[in-house]
Amino acid sequence: MTGKRLSRQTPLRGRSHRPISARRRRLGRRGSLILAAVTAILVLLAWGAVARHLAPATNTSLTRFDAIIVLGSPADSDGNPTPTLLARVTEGVHEYERGVAPRLILTGGAVHNRFVEARVMAQVAQAQGIPESAIFVEPEARDTIQNACYAMRIMKAHGWRSAEVISSASHLPRAGLIFRGLPIEWRTRAAPPLGPEPAAYSDVAAVFETLKTLRYLVWARQMERCKP
Repeated sequence: MTGKRLSRQTPLRGRSHRPISARRRRLGRRGSLILAAVTAILVLLAWGAVARHLAPATNTSLTRFDAIIVLGSPADSDGNPTPTLLARVTEGVHEYERGVAPRLILTGGAVHNRFVEARVMAQVAQAQGIPESAIFVEPEARDTIQNACYAMRIMKAHGWRSAEVISSASHLPRAGLIFRGLPIEWRTRAAPPLGPEPAAYSDVAAVFETLKTLRYLVWARQMERCKP
């Protein structure tokens, strides 16, 4: 009787091992895929961070330019300038007053709400004393590639060949990667914040810009090409 019971139980133990082994293999494959995905994400983030670190800030030794290009930032839901927009325009006005260039090109469309960024920026510039004749509004651009391209079209139409590019510090590395492909002499200049910012603000902005830089490197620079 004892021998018969053992012989009946032996096949059952053999069958129970097979599903466990298959489950372990599936879990092993899943773990490998997760590890590969995490590794790929870390490599891409490192690529974006290195690209930002190595991004050019200028391609010229000029200190005077034909134009100052101020890159757009959204107005608020009521059409008022946000602190970021105000800081960028204010820095453009300061550079104009210092004689860096005799005109401003304000670029940015209605991307995040119904208010055209460049027109809100123009109102701010005029309120700060810039004559209307020195302001050129580019109201169609929906991203930084189009900011650069459409501003370049204005410059080309007037025969201007050099520009200072103003934006927030976190934005400028990606802007530099884009402007380096344009046939003009240029340099970037950071617009300092007009007031104190939360300690984590710059870190969050850098993370978002790293992701946007990755999008530019992987996809946008190939798919969103624009001819000035």
